[in-house]
Amino acid sequence: MNQANIKGYEILQTEDLKGIRAKGWLLCHKKSGARVLLIENDDENKVFSIGFRTPPKDSTGVPHIMEHSVLCGSRNFPAKDPFVELVKGSLNTFLNAMTYPDKTVYPVASCNDKDFQNLMHVYMDAVLYPNIYRHDEIFRQEGWSYQLNEPDGELSYNGVVYNEMKGAFSSPESVLDRVVLNTLFPDTPYANESGGDPEHIPELTYEQFLEFHRTYYHPSNSYIYLYGNMDMEEKLNWLDQEYLCHFDKITVESEIPLQQPFAGVIEKELPYSVASDEPEEDNTYLSYNKVIGTSLDRELYLAFQILDYALLSAPGAPLKKALTEAGIGKDIMGSYDNGIYQPVFSVVSKNANADQKDAFVRKIEEVLGEIVEKGMDSKALEAGINYHEFRYREADFGSYPKGLMYGLQILDSWLYDDEKPFIHIEALDTFEFLKKQIGTGYYEDLIRRYILENPHGAIVVVKPEKGRTARLDRELKEKLAARKEQLSREEREELVRKTRGLEEYQTREDSPEDLEKIPVLKREDISREIAPVFNEERTVAGIPVVFHEIETNGIGYLDLLFDMSGVSEELLPYVGILQASLGIIDTTHYGYGELFNEINVHTGGIGTSLELYPDVTKVKEKAFKATFEIKTKALYEKLPVAFAMMAEILTESKLTDEKRLLEILEMLKSRLLMRFQSAGHTTAALRAMAYASPSARLKDLTGGVEFYRVVSRIAGHYEEEKGDMIQKLCSLAKQLFRADNMMISYTAAKEGLERMEEQVKGLNEKLFKDPVKTGACVLRCEKKNEGFKTASKVQYVARAGNFIDQGASYTGALQILKVIMSYEYLWQNIRVKGGAYGCMSNFNRIGEGYFVSYRDPHLKRTMEVYKGVPEYLRNFTVSERDMTKYIIGTISNIDQPMTPAAKGDRSMNLYMNHVSEEMIRKEREEILEAGQEDIRALADVAEAVLAAEQVCVIGSEEKIEEEKEMFGEVTSF
Repeated sequence: MNQANIKGYEILQTEDLKGIRAKGWLLCHKKSGARVLLIENDDENKVFSIGFRTPPKDSTGVPHIMEHSVLCGSRNFPAKDPFVELVKGSLNTFLNAMTYPDKTVYPVASCNDKDFQNLMHVYMDAVLYPNIYRHDEIFRQEGWSYQLNEPDGELSYNGVVYNEMKGAFSSPESVLDRVVLNTLFPDTPYANESGGDPEHIPELTYEQFLEFHRTYYHPSNSYIYLYGNMDMEEKLNWLDQEYLCHFDKITVESEIPLQQPFAGVIEKELPYSVASDEPEEDNTYLSYNKVIGTSLDRELYLAFQILDYALLSAPGAPLKKALTEAGIGKDIMGSYDNGIYQPVFSVVSKNANADQKDAFVRKIEEVLGEIVEKGMDSKALEAGINYHEFRYREADFGSYPKGLMYGLQILDSWLYDDEKPFIHIEALDTFEFLKKQIGTGYYEDLIRRYILENPHGAIVVVKPEKGRTARLDRELKEKLAARKEQLSREEREELVRKTRGLEEYQTREDSPEDLEKIPVLKREDISREIAPVFNEERTVAGIPVVFHEIETNGIGYLDLLFDMSGVSEELLPYVGILQASLGIIDTTHYGYGELFNEINVHTGGIGTSLELYPDVTKVKEKAFKATFEIKTKALYEKLPVAFAMMAEILTESKLTDEKRLLEILEMLKSRLLMRFQSAGHTTAALRAMAYASPSARLKDLTGGVEFYRVVSRIAGHYEEEKGDMIQKLCSLAKQLFRADNMMISYTAAKEGLERMEEQVKGLNEKLFKDPVKTGACVLRCEKKNEGFKTASKVQYVARAGNFIDQGASYTGALQILKVIMSYEYLWQNIRVKGGAYGCMSNFNRIGEGYFVSYRDPHLKRTMEVYKGVPEYLRNFTVSERDMTKYIIGTISNIDQPMTPAAKGDRSMNLYMNHVSEEMIRKEREEILEAGQEDIRALADVAEAVLAAEQVCVIGSEEKIEEEKEMFGEVTSF
């Protein structure tokens, strides 16, 4: 890059980023003072983000409300929701915004040059020239507002962020995270809740909201980031001419101050809500938290990630093991949060009791004291370093673009020191340094200095309180009723007018001129080519192998699939328990902690899962294949170790270890409940589908509500149940893990195939041999229509059905319907007008369809919205431009960039589901050629889904009791 070609900027630093094979540039925009960082490489998945330091002064959630609001229209793009228009009509690979405790970040990504430029343009305009100054309705919709439908009606609060945070504050885990941060940093912005405390959100005024934008959303307080393969000079000059040159440098007081260390560890106790029929015993969270230096210490930043692994996070890690064995809680978790200025190391004991607090602290310090005295387990440190280095080198972040994740990691140092943006993404030297410190006393000294002798800490106890949600709701109702009583008739009528005014604003359609200002690609910009499928059938040592030949940078991705079709319905929950136990229970040759470390020293990890593959060629018969899978990833030369470890787990696990099995069941029960509460939408949708779908029923029996009930029953009556469970687990292992019941999926380059083939014969010899009598699994489905009561203040509302059962058929246009539902009909009615945080729908090749809401203040109203889908579709009228937008948004979901591992997984999924390349081509053509009439025809599909009348809701006790006639059964988990 030539300084002469970017006159608006000063180049401050250049860095050769060997670890991520890229070149880094740090610049400053001369006129506006904007900080700019570039990472140049050959990645076609380009990323842009602009972030701001946004320290909250209170807990009204103004940073979070601002993050939502700036995306609701701007100077050049005045439509009410450009963000949604982009989601519908862009080929983005990432499009979102995130609020953190001290920063707000607006990232976008795309592989298409034109699309990428459009996304940059809309986001820059949104943050610097939002419509929030012209429309107070944006603040009232996204943040909070009074809702009064008639002068004598009930006064209430509504707002997307208000309802989102009501949901977040219903989760004890998020209550704990929040309080830990607030307690450790009382004199800094971290003392406040940047997301917003529902009790304080209604204290935020519109003027304070605008003042926050005026103060912090200026280029002088910004962090601009560009990553990937693009003309960087052209992008910089565009940013300068279109936006940055219009601002003069100012001083923005946004630095995050250091919290002065405490003289001694402080203690804090507070309540969280549980449902009226949940126990208070064994339901307390104990947490031990210490502040660890600053995130500007390159070695410390990574060293404590290694220590978190070795001390706490790995199965069998000493803190986890000691607390579990002492009976102090049933699920031991922890974290090392290094995404803030002063990182925090935490140990959390879940399902404990408040009177165990002193024993909890004593046990942690006793174990750590012994480790400091006797020395760390060097194998655990080696495994922790390899675990993190493997992930760093592989740079596989699943569906998230790696450029996005690098950009967020850069802010872990750049936000606090303008001169240190690269210290954490250039990590190879740090890994080498940390390897050399094993056995030198370095890690023991870190434990002593930063944990045992560090007074800057907090012991936080979060205790259950029955009836708390109902009490708080009652107090809020009384407060709002009293507020209404204070209002004159004129003031009430004014509130009614404002409520209606907001509804009118929400329902008012944008003018075609405003919508057309948002750039849209053309159908011709989209390739008609499908992503290649890599499936080559082979037989190795008598085992069917599907080989996916893909360049993987020397890593082999191996998946052993064992057929579950001979497992009876009654035994399926035990397959779930078996899957949860393998890999974290002792084996013949290893303690489970040693086993985990041995695996992570040599490989990228081994994991098990239960997978389900519907046969799309036998939809009427509802045919599918369920598999028990064990997966690993390893460098080719380490494949012998990976195979040996997989065989050890499958055939040598001590499934008779009563004590360890109880610990696993208790942990499993805790994690399942946590998932039900935080991802209730997926739980509710699966449960609703399980009323009629055998494949969904199997998923529910092995990982859903039904599975949870079996796990709870066994854990609760362990002495009576354990013998039967152990017999079933041992029998299932012998039934499943046989060579004649196995197939292999392998992703690698050709050279990695020979290495794999050498190992298969040895594996066959180790697997179980005894023939096992099995029958066909018959799954019985039953429609229950359940309402599950929780202590939450919001709902997850699901309605499901099978449209093929009702005579409708699958077409590619159903993929477009998902986009139209999620960002048009459901979005407008459930999120914008209803105040829910999210809404989704899905329709698949085997006829399963559902509608579901996320953190939704309503229940009955949402069900009414679902009922309106067929009529909406029959009257669906859209311009060619808008139709094109929906199509592009649909293709964007399908054409996400894939890592080598993801390409192999996709190919194997298609193979197992019997989806041919011809079917994929046909679906793509149906999407690209779709018009208004094709969408109208889907009214029959929606009607068919609704006709099944399968309903499941997870939510507040009060709301579910209010609407109990809607359900066949009202219960709790």
